[in-house]
Amino acid sequence: MTTKLEPTSYEEKGPAPLEEASLDVPPLEDPSKGRWERSWPTIACGAGLFSDGYLNGVIGQVNTMLSMIYPTEYANSSASQNVSSIAFAGTVVGMLVFGYTSDHWSRKWSLMISTVILTLFAALCAGSYGYHDSTYGMLAALTAYRFFIGVGIGGEYPAGSVACAENTGELKEGHRNRWFIMFTNFQIDFGFVVSALVPTILVLIFTENHLRAAWRVALGLGVIPPLSLIYLRGKMKEPEEFDRQRMHKFPLWLIIKFYWKRLATVSLIWFIYDFSSYSFGLYSSKWLGIIIGDDAPLWKTFGWTTLTYLFYIPGSALGAFTSDWIGPRNTLAIGVLLQGIVGFIMSGCYAYLATAKNVAAFVVVYGIFLALGEFGPGDNIGLCAAKTSATAIRGQYYSYAAAIGKIGAFVGTYVFPIIIKNAPNAVRAGQDPFFVSSALCIFSAFLAYFLLPQINQDTITKEDSKFRAFLAENGYDVSTMGKEGQVIQVAQE
Repeated sequence: MTTKLEPTSYEEKGPAPLEEASLDVPPLEDPSKGRWERSWPTIACGAGLFSDGYLNGVIGQVNTMLSMIYPTEYANSSASQNVSSIAFAGTVVGMLVFGYTSDHWSRKWSLMISTVILTLFAALCAGSYGYHDSTYGMLAALTAYRFFIGVGIGGEYPAGSVACAENTGELKEGHRNRWFIMFTNFQIDFGFVVSALVPTILVLIFTENHLRAAWRVALGLGVIPPLSLIYLRGKMKEPEEFDRQRMHKFPLWLIIKFYWKRLATVSLIWFIYDFSSYSFGLYSSKWLGIIIGDDAPLWKTFGWTTLTYLFYIPGSALGAFTSDWIGPRNTLAIGVLLQGIVGFIMSGCYAYLATAKNVAAFVVVYGIFLALGEFGPGDNIGLCAAKTSATAIRGQYYSYAAAIGKIGAFVGTYVFPIIIKNAPNAVRAGQDPFFVSSALCIFSAFLAYFLLPQINQDTITKEDSKFRAFLAENGYDVSTMGKEGQVIQVAQE
């Protein structure tokens, strides 16, 4: 006989017996659904990170154009740094806020709100205006809008990436990691490429005599990616796994007790990756200066920046497939270990590579270095953050790890200039940052291989079962988990 029982609170009912806790759940994959029906929620959730790559990347080119248009008001003021960096603060805020709402409220609607924020403030950035045509007012408005763009970008991480990871459970086994990566980190990398290519084309169209139009159009085009996803995101439902496993009461101490070590490991690897990645741009500036010189036209500078970003694409694509073949943990460890080795080689040969005579070799080695960064940690640190925790707390878990990673990048922007400044000569100024970065890369490889769990195709469902079992053993009523108001079937003899 089967009796229908309405779920009650832990305080009213007490903990459910472990054998009645429905710890095992059926697989999410549903063969009755067509390929597109199973795939489009993953695309809708993850593809918004293209906006992250584009809007974060294009501001570098916009910064250059504004410095040329307003050499006194902009280039010699704090606005130049604020416009570029303020989005970072907004991103951290967005990660923490939407990490909370995506677990406590809704994945779908957290994602929709972040999409609307991105669309609105990308448009406002393009139309930034100061009272009575005040340049300072325009720059202040642009800075404020960039902060809110950061909030929207921050929401894409815990709401979008987490929902993307959960929706991959409905895809064919053996292909799930590559789908997640292709619609998260690959989208960011592709966005960076487009963010450099678009200003190159715009400068050729408008010429350097009309940069006021070029920078506004470059920012305005950032409206298109999030706007194009609003229909798909409005149509999608909450991920099936989230509806099954969501919590309505969060036992904070039990969550910390179960996950603090794993979260600390993921966060530290992400912190080191973002901290180290700051130094990568040092070599880019160096070889660009060698190749094009100081008097090159603006479009050529932007074109070479596009080439720099193109190095990300093959590494990210290959890492996506390798993650399915040998697992995210092993791919991350191998990629970051090889990156550290190549970094040491670049550091040791810096005096010979960073010259006009050997610049071709420099570019090739540097490209391999960048590609390995995307192959390993770039592709897989977000995947590890999304799949090493239970569904019920995945948004907050992911947001904390991602926010600590961003803080690592912020710390790097202060530490590396100090390292360069204290170098005894110009060669050491180029070598020392990469000695530090490469050592940290190898340290990250050991952290990943020895402390991260192996992530398999069915890790999400198995992790949920383990977490539910732990909660039940420690007195939490797991029958209250799931969609609110859901009727729970309990089989009785």
